[in-house]
Amino acid sequence: PLSFALFDQRGSSSLIQADRAHTCVTYSGNYRVKLNIKTGAPSVCSTEVLFTVSPVVDEISPSSTSSFEMLDMESVPAPYHVVQPHWFFCRRADDNTSWLPFSIEDSDKLEDAYGNADKDTVVAVDGERYDVNVKERRRYAVYWEQAPTEVRRCTWFYKGDKDTRFMPYPEDFSERLEDAYKQAVTKDEWKKKLDFPSGETVILHNPKLIMQYQPIGLQDEWVSSPSEHTRPRTVKRGVDNISVEILDGEPEKVDHLVFMVHGIGPACDLRFRSIIQCVNDFRSASLSLLASHYKRAQQEGKVGRVEFLPVNWHSALHGDATGVDEDIQRITLPSISRLRHFTNDTLLDLFFYNSPTYCQTIVDTVASEINRLHVLFKQRHPEFSGAVSVVGHSLGSLILFDMLTNQRTGSEVNTEKMSGSEHCHISIDTLEQILTRLGLQQYLATLQAENMDLESLVLCQETDLKDLGIPLGPRKKILNYVRRKWLPKVRHQKPLLLDSSPVSIDYPQLSFHPQTFFAFGSPIGMFLTVRGLKRIDPNYTFPTCKSFYNIYHPYDPVAYRIEPMIVSEVDLEPMLIPHHKGRKRMHLELKDSLTRMGMDLKNNVLGSLRTAWQSFARLPVAALPPVEADETTIETNIQEIQEQPEIKVGMLNGGRRIDYVLQEKPIESFNEYLFAIQSHLCYW
Repeated sequence: PLSFALFDQRGSSSLIQADRAHTCVTYSGNYRVKLNIKTGAPSVCSTEVLFTVSPVVDEISPSSTSSFEMLDMESVPAPYHVVQPHWFFCRRADDNTSWLPFSIEDSDKLEDAYGNADKDTVVAVDGERYDVNVKERRRYAVYWEQAPTEVRRCTWFYKGDKDTRFMPYPEDFSERLEDAYKQAVTKDEWKKKLDFPSGETVILHNPKLIMQYQPIGLQDEWVSSPSEHTRPRTVKRGVDNISVEILDGEPEKVDHLVFMVHGIGPACDLRFRSIIQCVNDFRSASLSLLASHYKRAQQEGKVGRVEFLPVNWHSALHGDATGVDEDIQRITLPSISRLRHFTNDTLLDLFFYNSPTYCQTIVDTVASEINRLHVLFKQRHPEFSGAVSVVGHSLGSLILFDMLTNQRTGSEVNTEKMSGSEHCHISIDTLEQILTRLGLQQYLATLQAENMDLESLVLCQETDLKDLGIPLGPRKKILNYVRRKWLPKVRHQKPLLLDSSPVSIDYPQLSFHPQTFFAFGSPIGMFLTVRGLKRIDPNYTFPTCKSFYNIYHPYDPVAYRIEPMIVSEVDLEPMLIPHHKGRKRMHLELKDSLTRMGMDLKNNVLGSLRTAWQSFARLPVAALPPVEADETTIETNIQEIQEQPEIKVGMLNGGRRIDYVLQEKPIESFNEYLFAIQSHLCYW
């Protein structure tokens, strides 16, 4: 028998014993050791790790020549296994085509539908925001207008030298590859060449090395190097063998629904992405934060997800229905065409909102779109019982503010529905009968002399009746009767905000009561001031929305504050929004520390100078008991803190703070002007 010590690269060894009569020995169940007596020095070869074998000297003569070959068991022909397919969808943007995988949950649902006998089924994917027709291989958007995208059941993928990710082959192409791969595995016949009608050639060298060679005619004309003409593509089988991030899937339960209204222009950020793309990224960020901060609650089913839906009003304003783009284009100068086109497409939205004609179009579009999305969402999620909120960015926040200011409560709507019957009931009584019932028939001639009827009497105020010479007692009776019979009965009368709308608009009503209104980078404060509203009543609240948050970046040139319009006598700093990882950013912590250090140093220096001056100016007196200045100062500070009144920031947000500021990035703090435009678009 032969004894060999097997060493790996890390120095660990194992002893192998074999008889010369045996040509093959299995080691550790993972490797096959092949004995070859005819070749030279002992050696071990592996496709993965190189091992060395040293014979035990006292067991073998120095003149003997033996060698061993270590083969990886993965090189042994393995039985054929059916490849696991995964579903992908195509996304085209700016002449760039990319294929993205569905989540594991959605792919499994599509595969189940594909396996059914009736493949003409529709499967809801991506949180039921899209529907996939399995037979047509098309993906359709549910809530917004978007061209259908292609869907594939993918098993084979390729990647060129210049590609950043693997791309899936068409399904028929993948089927031919799978058939050839199955035949090569079962018969253990590799180095097979597979030609396709389109001219591509695929060579199956081994299970781990499969290459595709394109015909020269399909190469780019500017490629001059012969090596680039024949540069192959790497081919992989199955989604498990490519580097791609596949999510598990979104939680099925929806806890909160949020409608997001964009600002001016069709683009929402510096990358000129649409509102749909920006909201998709906003939703993805929300899902990642829920997974990182509420992981256990999600696993236990206590927390679902937040659904964000975009509200697009720009396309309706600039569409063919209004014809405003054609009218503006006729009067636009031909010079600096790109800048003028950008101005017409974005900045003019501000002027359109101040126009009576187009302002009505904008608010009608926003309200109808929100109501349509709300109804459609309830149809697809009949079990939804959570709250609904609205978000507005830039001009979109002003649109929502004006709309929420002019909403009507349920009691007011019911009163308006009953107003027709009340009018019929009251109109039976004439002005003469009402005055007779009140015992004031002697003033009938006075009112008739001014052509007064019941409708005009309702519009009269006490000063109007006083000018007619009606005494205080009778006019109080008349006004009290009119208010009880004609004006809406509101049990709790709330202070009203002055009409802040620049034009006379018939504001539509939302089909629900929003829980919270979020304003991102909002110019609401500036517009209210320009409209002549210098102060907001601290007791004012939105009729149907109880919470309001004004969120802005510190360098945003379009954002304005709201709290100074409510509490003008106190200079309140905005609330700093903490980072999602906790605390403040490093540069803000350093800035606060330096500020506190400077204040402490200043107070210590001034305190020392003050003490020295008092000692110098003090007259000589008898020794007095020492005064503990520190304790006195502490008591004074505590007393001052206790005497500070509690600050209430009105009822617009239920007495809570309204203005919240984001933390700027460290690089943004170096130059505020350089990042001003980016700061207004950073909320997405």
